[in-house]
Amino acid sequence: MSAVPADRRVGVVVMAYGTPATPADVEPYYTHIRRGRPPTPEQLANLQMRYDALGGTSTLAARTAEQVATITAALERLQPGRFVVALGQKHAAPFIEDGVAALAAEGVSSVIGVVLAPHFSGFSVGEYQARVAAAAAEAGLTATGIERWHDLAEYRTFLAGAVAVGLRGLPARTEVVFTAHSLPERVLAGDPYPDELRASAEAAAALAKIRHRGIIDGPSSLEDPRWSMAWQSAGATPEPWRGPDILEVIRDRANTHEVAGILVCPQGFVSDHLEVAYDLDIEAQRIADEVGIAFARTRVLNDDETVLAALAARIAALVPLSPVAPAR
Repeated sequence: MSAVPADRRVGVVVMAYGTPATPADVEPYYTHIRRGRPPTPEQLANLQMRYDALGGTSTLAARTAEQVATITAALERLQPGRFVVALGQKHAAPFIEDGVAALAAEGVSSVIGVVLAPHFSGFSVGEYQARVAAAAAEAGLTATGIERWHDLAEYRTFLAGAVAVGLRGLPARTEVVFTAHSLPERVLAGDPYPDELRASAEAAAALAKIRHRGIIDGPSSLEDPRWSMAWQSAGATPEPWRGPDILEVIRDRANTHEVAGILVCPQGFVSDHLEVAYDLDIEAQRIADEVGIAFARTRVLNDDETVLAALAARIAALVPLSPVAPAR
C-alpha cells in the first residue's frame, strides 16, 4: 500500500450533459438548456411525451453514474489513491461547477476535465472545458482537459464490433449509417467536429471491412454492406442544422430501393438515453416500418470496461508517475 499526500492528489471531473431526475424536473431542465428562457407549452409537451415513452425519465443518469464508477475504478488500478473523481453536468445537478467545488474541498492539487463525448466541438466539449477552467481558477486550482478520445483504438474497435453484431439478422444489402448529434451550421465553420466524426467512422468501417457507399464498384458489390454518415436529434430552432438527418436517409433509401436495410451506429453517443432510446429506437424505427425497410441500431458504449479503461489511461497519462511514501 502507498499513501498519496493530499497536495499531490489529482481531481478528475467527468462531465455529462445531464438529464431531469424526475418528471417534475423536466421544465426547469429544459429552461436551463434554453439559457433561462422557459419552453413554450408545445415544446414542453413534446419533450415530456418523449420521456413518457421511456417511462417518465431518461436512463442517462443511471448510465452516467455507471460510467463514472468504471472510470474511477480504472484510475484507481492505474495509480492507487492518486485520483479523486467527481461528476459534473452541463444542465442538471451536480453541475460542472459543483464537481470542481467538491474536488477543491478534497484538497486536490489540480483538476482534469473529461467529457463523456468522444469528438470535439467548440460548441459542446469546448464549453464544458471552459466551465471547468473557470471554476478551477476561482478555486485556485490549475486545470487541463481531455478534448477528444475518438482516436482511442479501443473505442474504434468497439464501434466495429458493434457494427458486426448489428449486421447479423439484417439483409445483405444493408447500409451502415454512422450518426452523431447535429449542430447548427453557424457553429461548424472551421470546427473539427465533422472531420473527427468522419475519421472515427472511416476507421470503424475499415475494421469491420465495410466500404463507403460512394465508392461501391460493380453490381456484385451492391450485395455487400456499405456505409455513410448522417446526423440526428437537431434542435427545434429555425436556423439550419447539419444534415442529412437520419430520418431523411431512411426515407431516401426506401424510395430509391438502393438497400434493403439500415443499421445505425450512433457513434456520437456513449449511452442509452433520449437521443438513442427515443430518436432511434422509437422514431427512426417507426419511419423504417412505415416505408418498409429493415432497421436496427448498434449497441452503444455505456460502461464498457475496455474502452473506459483506455480513457482512464489517457487521463492518467497527464499525471507524471512519481514515488509515494509507504503507508504507516
